[in-house]
Parts: sequence; structure tokens; C-alpha cells
Amino acid sequence: MTTGTGTGTGLLRFRCAIAATASSSSPVAFQRKKHWKEGEYPGFSEVSTSHLNNKKGTKTNIKKKSANPWVNTVPEALSDYIHKKQWQQALKVFEMLKKQPFYQPKEGTYMRLLVLLGRCGQPGQAHQLFDSMIEEGVEPTSELYTALIGAYSRSNILDKAFAVLHTMIELPYRQPDVYTYSILIKACVDASRFDLVESLYEQMADRSIVPNTVTQNIVLSGYGRAGRYAEMEKVLLGMLHSSDSQPDVWTMNTILSVFGNKGQIEMMERWYEKCRNFGIEPETRTFNILIGAYGKKKMYDKMSSVMEYMRKLSFPWTTSTYNNVIEAFSDAGDARHMEYTFDQMRAEGMKADTKTFCCLVRGYANAGLFHKVINTVQLAGKLEIPENTSLFNSVIYACAKAEDIMEMERVFKRMKDKQCRPDLTTYSTMIDAYQKEGMTDKVYDLEQEKLMMAVIHQSNDSHNDEEKLELLAT
Repeated sequence: MTTGTGTGTGLLRFRCAIAATASSSSPVAFQRKKHWKEGEYPGFSEVSTSHLNNKKGTKTNIKKKSANPWVNTVPEALSDYIHKKQWQQALKVFEMLKKQPFYQPKEGTYMRLLVLLGRCGQPGQAHQLFDSMIEEGVEPTSELYTALIGAYSRSNILDKAFAVLHTMIELPYRQPDVYTYSILIKACVDASRFDLVESLYEQMADRSIVPNTVTQNIVLSGYGRAGRYAEMEKVLLGMLHSSDSQPDVWTMNTILSVFGNKGQIEMMERWYEKCRNFGIEPETRTFNILIGAYGKKKMYDKMSSVMEYMRKLSFPWTTSTYNNVIEAFSDAGDARHMEYTFDQMRAEGMKADTKTFCCLVRGYANAGLFHKVINTVQLAGKLEIPENTSLFNSVIYACAKAEDIMEMERVFKRMKDKQCRPDLTTYSTMIDAYQKEGMTDKVYDLEQEKLMMAVIHQSNDSHNDEEKLELLAT
């Protein structure tokens, strides 16, 4: 790859690289959709009408389902809500399912719901579901206990996660495995509790449980994010001499992400070469990490070099590839190149996601094009982009940039109405906006609200450190 960092040259190369993709992209992406036939309602999607293509098959299905349509519709609806991560709807449908005469409690259903609740940050609901599962007579397995640990760990409720681990250890046929410990280790790493990590390693050794590559990658990432590079390198060297936790492409990506996110380009490049010398081959995500790191530093020439290198090796440009490029121009307030990239992304049929629109909104705000912020939010709605905390934060950021306090407050209210929990970024952005306007009373109210949120969060982790270590020592 070339090493030049000239901004002008890099942008020219970037446009050439994008143009090359446009000329060689699949013609399928540019096919126009046919107009609907006479009498055909245009609101039907391809999915909703696909079952109408075979009339014979439709009649057969109706006959089969007519006896009891709940048998198929309720379980299918449950699976659909789980897939869409809509935990409230999933629990409602599950309660409906339990009232049906054909219902039989299944371990797999509870497992999927526990994992869903954990991912959606609902440890309390996961605990209730676990208790109701036992009441129904389902014997909890090691995997189900591990899913409950995962629910607590994802919400950083370490004391309850360790309590479940303690319960597993006391049950002869529900012993924790390497996956159980990996989940707990990740939670401790995320909380920068490396003392607990070491204690968990000791407990694993006592139980003859060998850390695998996933476990080591988690710890590697934690040490890197904390800037503890000596420990990070020690873990990596241990992996190289181990037969159970050999470094892989995820190891490589983890290390590159650590230095790339910190803007330490030289260290990132040095470790890229080291990993290649270890025999680790890069993948699409590896190149996306490099592109993101170069983009944040406005090293457009190197960014373009990686993109060209990907094409040369037949690695596809993905949504993440485009997001990283869009983010680079967004941070710089370069609306022209940001739009150019987004248009090409859509022309190729690449699906935009929440991050895409977060970057677009922030980019237009940085460029002072606030009317385009509105258009972008409207487009996100049309494309059914999920409204999460990150998306609301980007719109609040745009309102603050435009010094539109009233609109910022309206967005904040809508965020709460949509049950998207504000985070530190939300509060800091709004507090800065209020301070610039001299609205000290508003600043005080938000500071109090932020403090209350922090207290509620901390109350979920009520046990002190000695109690956690005592649980580990069992």
C-alpha cells in the first residue's frame, strides 16, 4: 500500500476508486422495479405476496391451518419478534402461547428469550422468566444458567452474575464451562476490573478449564482499551505458545481496533505487519478497521489505497466499508464527498443502517446544512431505520449545532417516549447547548437527572468488591 497522506491526492484517488466500482457493479442493483399490475395494491411487499404465487399451495395450506391457526401463527409471531429484538412484544406473544392447549414448555424457547432479554438490557425480565421456567417444571441446564449470567453481565450487574455462577458451582450437573467464564470475563473487562479477571482465570485453572481463543481475545481487547500494552502483548505471546488459544483473524482485528480507535496509526500498521508475519490472513473487517482509522485521521490517500487493495484481492465493499468512509467525511464536515459516497452506496444496492444515518446527520450539522438534516431524518423513517439512542443523539447534536433549543428538547422528549434511554453523550451534548445559551436552570435539571440515572444504574450492582471476590473464591 502507498504511504502518502496528501488530502487532495487522497480525495482524487477515492473518487476514482468509487467510480471504478460504479462501472463494474452488478446490473441487478440498477434494475427498475416494474409498476404494479391493474387492480394490484402497491402497498403489498414482495414478502407479503410471495405466498400468492402458487394458488394450489395456498389452498392446501389453508386446509392444513384451518383446524387450529394458533398452532402456526403464534409460534411464528414469537420467532419474528425475537428476530427483530422486540422483547416486549415477544413476551406478550409468549404469554398468549402458554395459554394454548397445544403448548409444551421447551428449553429452546426459554433460551432464545433469555438471550433476547439480555441483549435488550432487561436483566430483571430475564430473572422473572428464569423463575417462571422453573415453576413450569423445566430443569435449568448449564446453558440456561449461562444465558442468565449473560443477561446480568450485559447490564454490568456483576454481583448477581457471580451469584448465579456460585449456584452453578454448587450443583453437580450444572457446572460452568469456558463459555460461562468467557461471558463473565468480558463483563469484568468492560468494567476494567482486571483483578476479577485474574481471579476468574485462577478459578478456571483450578477446574481444569482452559481459556480458548475467544476468551483471550476478550482480555486482549480489554488490556488494549485500558492502554495496558505490556499485558496485552503478554497475552498474545501466551496465545502463540498455546495449542488451545491460537491467535486468529479476530485477534488481529482486536489489536488493530485498539490502536486505530486511539489514533495510533504507526502502532496499528506495525501490528498489522506482525500479525501477517504470524501467518494471520486479513479479512473484510480487517480492511474496514484500517479504512476507519485512516479516515478519522483524514489520511484519505491511505484510505483509498486500502479500498483499491480490497478490490484487487476481490474483497467486497460492505455497509461497514461505506460507513467508515461516510464517517470520515462527516467528521470533517465534507458534505459533498459524504453525499457522493452515500449515493454510490445506494446505487450498489447496499443497505444503509443506523450508523449510516447517524454519520449523515452529524455530517450535515458539521457542514451547517441543517435543512438537509431534516431530509435525512425523513429518509431514515421511510427506510424504517431503527430509532435507537445513537440516532437520537445525532439529531440532538444537530439541533445543538443549529442552536435550536426548542427542537432539541422536542427530540429529547420523543427519545424518552420511544423508551430509548439517554446516555452520557445525550446529557453532555444538551448541557453544553444550555450552557452556551446561559440557561443555568436547565443545566441544573439535566445534571440532576443524569445523577439520578447514575444512581439507579449503580444500585443494580449493590455488592461491594470483597463480596464479589468471596463468591469467586468458592
